[in-house]
Amino acid sequence: MNALPSGGVIPELFRGLFDDAAVFPPGNLPLAEAVPAHRAHRAAWYAEAVGPFLCGAGRLGELAAAVSAGTVPGAAGADDSVVAGDRPLKVGLVLPGGSIELAPALAAAAPFELAGVELATRDAAEAVAALDRLLPPDVPAAVELPRELLRGDGLDAVLDVLVDSPYRAKFRTGGLVAEAFPDEEELAAFLTGCAQRGLPYKCTAGLHNAVRHTDPETGFEHHGFLNVLLAAQETDRAAAAAVLAERDGEVLAKAARALTDRQIVVIRNSFTAFGTCSIAEPLGDLAALGLLSSPSPLHQEDR
Repeated sequence: MNALPSGGVIPELFRGLFDDAAVFPPGNLPLAEAVPAHRAHRAAWYAEAVGPFLCGAGRLGELAAAVSAGTVPGAAGADDSVVAGDRPLKVGLVLPGGSIELAPALAAAAPFELAGVELATRDAAEAVAALDRLLPPDVPAAVELPRELLRGDGLDAVLDVLVDSPYRAKFRTGGLVAEAFPDEEELAAFLTGCAQRGLPYKCTAGLHNAVRHTDPETGFEHHGFLNVLLAAQETDRAAAAAVLAERDGEVLAKAARALTDRQIVVIRNSFTAFGTCSIAEPLGDLAALGLLSSPSPLHQEDR
């Protein structure tokens, strides 16, 4: 049974998958350009694929000031009619400084619709306690630990803490140096550890394209987000690593088309989203693979 095309223009496998990280490296789009671009994405035919606008805690004041000056539509009480009707700007709050940032960041985010919190920490239990204490009950959160703490027995210990909480795990799949990219065995260990526990997760950085590849300019080994989607249903580490290592887009596209409705539910209950500095690029990849029909051109970010 081919379940992929069902459910409207955006297949269920890709709905809400792409969190807008345009202001983060390597995109680094200026805030005054990134927010209107996000509003355009949210008004486009592919809007169901687009997650919240991600903003670091340190830039909330800048965002609020821009809204107060009337330069950025989309906060609560602002005029949203410019781009996306009455849809509010949904902000995903990124806290790289740990739990100490949580209370002030939540206060600073008050003018916006808070879609979630992503908290980096070196202590999963402490982060869970802080989120339990301070986070509004209707706001989801993800907890990220440094990759060096997720190797060996450390991975099981962290995932065991999170599985007993209402929060997702977050895993960094790339960055600005080669060492920031985990190999397929390391990523497979994380994916299958989460799958075995029924623990949802999101990824961030490096997943700019659908298929695993070597960047011709940097030489960095990038995972493909389609590889990660397909590997998300695996509980065997070797099987997951094999899927992550696949570089043939047609092989991956064929496997995606063969997914059943049930498999798609399992995959998206596990791999919930990833941050991408471009929305058009991953959607363009899906269209090129025949996994997405484009009724009109994709909105290209001006950077």
